[in-house]
Amino acid sequence: MGIKYNETNRIFKLDTPKSTYMFGIVDEENFVGHMYYGRRIKDEDLSYLMRNPSVLPSKSNRDRVNFLDSLPMEYSTHGIGDFRESCLSVKTADGHSACSLSYVSHVIYKGKKVLEGLPATFGNEEECTSLELVCEDKVLKLRIILTYTVFEKLDAITRSVKIINASEEPIYLTKVLTTCVDMDNKEYDMITLYGQWAKERMINRRKITDGKNLINSLRGVSSHQEQPFIAVLDHNAKEEQGEVYGFNLVYSGNFMAQAEITHLDMLRVTLGINPVDFCWKLDKGAAFTAPEAVLVYSSEGIGAMTRTFHDLYRSHLIRGGYKDKKRPILINNWEATYFDFDTDKLLDIAREAKKLGIEMLVMDDGWFGDRKDDNTSLGDWFVNENKLKGGLSYLVQEVNKIGLKFGLWVEPEMVSPDSELFRAHPDWAIQIPGRSGALARNQLVLDISRKEVREGIYESIHKVLSESNIEYVKWDMNRALTDLGSVSLSGDTQGELYHRYVLGMYELQDKLTRDFPHILLENCSSGGGRFDPGMLYYSPQIWTSDNTDAIDRLKIQEGTALIYPLSSMGAHIADCPSHSNGRITPLSTRGYVALAGTFGYELDVTKIPEADRNLIPEQVAMYHKYNDLVREGDYFRIASYQENNEYDCYSVVSKDKKEALVTFIQVSARPGFI
Repeated sequence: MGIKYNETNRIFKLDTPKSTYMFGIVDEENFVGHMYYGRRIKDEDLSYLMRNPSVLPSKSNRDRVNFLDSLPMEYSTHGIGDFRESCLSVKTADGHSACSLSYVSHVIYKGKKVLEGLPATFGNEEECTSLELVCEDKVLKLRIILTYTVFEKLDAITRSVKIINASEEPIYLTKVLTTCVDMDNKEYDMITLYGQWAKERMINRRKITDGKNLINSLRGVSSHQEQPFIAVLDHNAKEEQGEVYGFNLVYSGNFMAQAEITHLDMLRVTLGINPVDFCWKLDKGAAFTAPEAVLVYSSEGIGAMTRTFHDLYRSHLIRGGYKDKKRPILINNWEATYFDFDTDKLLDIAREAKKLGIEMLVMDDGWFGDRKDDNTSLGDWFVNENKLKGGLSYLVQEVNKIGLKFGLWVEPEMVSPDSELFRAHPDWAIQIPGRSGALARNQLVLDISRKEVREGIYESIHKVLSESNIEYVKWDMNRALTDLGSVSLSGDTQGELYHRYVLGMYELQDKLTRDFPHILLENCSSGGGRFDPGMLYYSPQIWTSDNTDAIDRLKIQEGTALIYPLSSMGAHIADCPSHSNGRITPLSTRGYVALAGTFGYELDVTKIPEADRNLIPEQVAMYHKYNDLVREGDYFRIASYQENNEYDCYSVVSKDKKEALVTFIQVSARPGFI
């Protein structure tokens, strides 16, 4: 069993195949202190790593603050003497903010429970063991359940937190992080993934400096700019050597991740929902559940961390009919036509695509309402029959007769001010009374924290998907959240809107995947702005970036593959010259780059050069030959294009080590190189 409790020493020991995580109960007040996380060990008692017992509060209250400010905490709280970054902060009706946790009880069981309303990893009784640690603040009558799950065959541990108000009065949660790990400072480096639109998930490795080293998002999504991931690693750690600790939050909204070197030269890593603009009113008897955090340890370098994340997410996060299946090769009409298309044009593309071995046609933006450009009609999810003569059903039937599956683009979370939906329900948009809300891409965000808004959106989307043979949906989301206000929330609950929005989006996607289990769902957020573990729970693949240039994609896909499996990366062979930057790249190179992801096309096959058209069947055959290996195999970075800016090289090796695919892309021609 991966979790043991030593009743004599009151110590919990969590073992994965190659790592150990230990914490225990300290003092008569039952504080929960962290002891160790690292390479697997046989020791059963490491309490000496926490604190000299002679200065415990039960011995003397004289140095209680110093004790609390130095104890390696398993879950830190605000206001009692720990001045490092806390995980939990509250506000009572009287305005007090202090909170102190004491151990009460625990239970260890095989398997893993679901997190209600939230995405999370899963596993059966043979695959994992879980621990629920119940703590309480006796003054506040607040119960906190810390849940840990150990995956028996992977060096991965997950953590989640549930808070229950057992008092008679409401308590306001002003900060609820998911995880806290205290460890010795060994002058570690940290790796984060930063970027911007069309340049997502660039690898940033740097030394952890004194104080707080913070990354975060306040955009309402995990964002193009940051990723809910942080790795702490030996300064000399490389691909195949050195200690690495990886932390990833299974969440798609505002987050914070931080590595803090404290005043006693310790390192504290914290991860969870961003507390900025967060305040959750916890009424009597109510519960709040924080999103799950994934912890991965490697003593064999960055590459082993990567492969553990890949295995965990492929087997214990991604769900649905396409979880372990080859995805159909699709052609999307966006870069082929943008908004300028009709039924005849799409059928021309479909006929040519069928000849070349492509398996699905996806109709992108512009098929609904009065949509001629991106200034109108979001929210009007009914077919524009001026473009699609005979309607959507006719188009789908004709595409199916040609022999292709059919897919559809939607953006359910958004509304255009110039739309029938907004004119009928202007209050459905997120807004602050008296302020003129800022537009982005000339659109507003629907307040899906509200049940009636979710139901209205889903009813219209459900109708479209039910009336035709739709087998793929691309769910887009093209702007950040601003002007935060909801007409359904009171003044003391407006701080819940960011998180309630994410929960509403999860509910919508969960309902869609349950009602239409045959549909392949691909998430997208203006490209890669919401590429995170939370979205992978609902869709087995995510559009990696709106930048479809093959050479730029090398860096984007390298950073994405640091933690996410290749099977999850939406990757297409796009038009040339690149619509992103004008670069001219051979179709063959574009094909090799797209092979590292889901593989598809984003161009007009009726207009490309004959030589390129003749190459597509060979690329299709290449995909069918290698995709099982790419989707299921172990990923090894051989060279980093992000580091050398000259070439990229990686391999994928089958689990039985009998097959390997090595991809090498030469980018710069280095004259005189021998």
